[in-house]
Amino acid sequence: QVQLVESGGRVVQAGGSLRLSCAASGGTFRSYGMGWFRQAPGKEREFVAAVAKSESTTAYTDSVKGRFIISRDNAKNVVYLEMNRLEPEDSATYYCAARRPFSFLEVARSTNAYEFWGQGTQVTVSS
Repeated sequence: QVQLVESGGRVVQAGGSLRLSCAASGGTFRSYGMGWFRQAPGKEREFVAAVAKSESTTAYTDSVKGRFIISRDNAKNVVYLEMNRLEPEDSATYYCAARRPFSFLEVARSTNAYEFWGQGTQVTVSS
């Protein structure tokens, strides 16, 4: 069973950049598909980005395409979310999640598809 710990969240000005990290332990990291989700106060948790077991296969929600980049480093057991041109609407608690897909290229956007979750890291974008 994998444990996930997010870091890197902080207050940043609109237009700025931030990189979130999610460190995994207790499992075989390369066997997991990874995802980033976010949840703002009063809203449901929503999909942000995902990377398959194959690091070249990724998916993004439309609102972050061209601004955010998800990547993974299997040697370090870490998944990253590079966030650029941040907007106040990006403010939320960001969660890292892991799943065990059947396919090497499979990505998932639903929270129900993920088995393991971190505790979250807070990102606040000031206008």
